[in-house]
Amino acid sequence: MGVRISATDWAEDGWDADDSVALARALKAQGCDYVTASSGGISPAQAIRVGPGYQLPYAKRIQQEAGIAAMAVGLLHEPDLAETALQDGAAELIALGRGMMWEPRWPWHAAEALGAAASFPPQYARSHPSMRFGDPGKAFAGPRA
Repeated sequence: MGVRISATDWAEDGWDADDSVALARALKAQGCDYVTASSGGISPAQAIRVGPGYQLPYAKRIQQEAGIAAMAVGLLHEPDLAETALQDGAAELIALGRGMMWEPRWPWHAAEALGAAASFPPQYARSHPSMRFGDPGKAFAGPRA
């Protein structure tokens, strides 16, 4: 089971990363498996500095200091950024809310961009990028589900 928290409310004298680490420790003690480190949207006084990966430091800190897996969120639309977050230990999980709403096949495209294979149902084979200029009557010989 996981819990999504607002790791900071981006407001002076408000909820901050120290509070989130303490909460994550308490959640872990109660059997929680992971914490999703989101932020903001709570206070009209907030001053959010938005950019790709802007919430990664919260996930990393929670994971390292509370000893619980963290899910990172926040403009992780680029496959390289999401993969780097995983490889660098900033998070063990990545959530792609807006990215998946914009492109529901994001994982397939990310796998392609990162040089990995992603399985898909046979019916989707003709839509694979390798078939764009190929023979549409020829079966795709790539990965299958």
